[in-house]
Amino acid sequence: EAMEQQTISVAKAGITTVLNSRCSVLAAANPVFGRYDDLRSASENIDLMTTILSRFDLIFIVRDVRDEERDKAICRHVMGVHMANTNTAMDAATTSPSTERASAMDDVNGNNDSSDNNGSSSSRIAEQAMKVAKAAVVSSSSSSSSSTADSGEAQNHPQQQRLDIHTLKKYVQYCRAKCAPRLSKQASEVLSSAYVKIRDDVRKKDGGNGSAGNKHNAVPITVRQLEALVRISESLAKMRLAPEATTDDVAEALRLFRVSTMAASNADAQSVQSNIVAAASGNSGEDVQRIETFLRSRIAVQSVVSRKRIVEEAAAQGYDFYGVARAIAVMVMRGEVQEKSQGRLLKRII
Repeated sequence: EAMEQQTISVAKAGITTVLNSRCSVLAAANPVFGRYDDLRSASENIDLMTTILSRFDLIFIVRDVRDEERDKAICRHVMGVHMANTNTAMDAATTSPSTERASAMDDVNGNNDSSDNNGSSSSRIAEQAMKVAKAAVVSSSSSSSSSTADSGEAQNHPQQQRLDIHTLKKYVQYCRAKCAPRLSKQASEVLSSAYVKIRDDVRKKDGGNGSAGNKHNAVPITVRQLEALVRISESLAKMRLAPEATTDDVAEALRLFRVSTMAASNADAQSVQSNIVAAASGNSGEDVQRIETFLRSRIAVQSVVSRKRIVEEAAAQGYDFYGVARAIAVMVMRGEVQEKSQGRLLKRII
């Protein structure tokens, strides 16, 4: 209720009321088995109900990929934060563009006591906020449409396109309080067409069964995702203090949606099956076959057993955990075993 309707119902001690809960939720979770298993779908790794996952606007799957260059970049970033944090803060405080933008936003929280409380004061505050908005978004807009020479010029003056934390907090507060953009007619038509196409693509991928969110999808594509795209588009327009969300905002919202939620939803049985075939065709094929023989001996036909108990028994016999997971996934793909209760129970079919 707090995430979907932005309210919290209270019925306690003779008080029955509904409180506003207009907040954003940023959540993080570890995979079920401690590490993301590529042989399983995203929903099995996350192990959350689809009714919960569908309430998040964007869902990102962050994998710990072992790459030397990436590890070095992360290491440099973490060490740089700890080593140069104090110096960076001092430099930001003494930088003239940052100081100017901070003073431009002093009136947002009423820090300037000498300002007049009239229409001209409000107009001046809005004018200063627009200057900060243009300074904050000019780099992103120019990077997508400018030439190579323009981008090289922006790199020569990186500090001019940065906001310090103090100014950014005030600017965000002003945007939330003063700006409430809505979709333009053209943007709404583009978003509607894109949503229908996404639903149609998911339906075709599922075999045309009339459902855009079957059990293989980590996140079903429903009207909640359409509302998420609307919120993201309006948020992008709010960052610029724009009265309307344009088609560019919708395009950026769709891009974010495709690289996050759609990428998680596409981690379905097809990708799992390809990984299984690749794993079973290698040196571990014989091990997987031996584990399959063990599973057939422990699970009778038409019986339902606990997955956890089967894995523990296999581990007691000396079988590798990931080998057991591969064998179960192979049997599920062949239709020999059916998973129930979100994979917690296993039922042997044949």
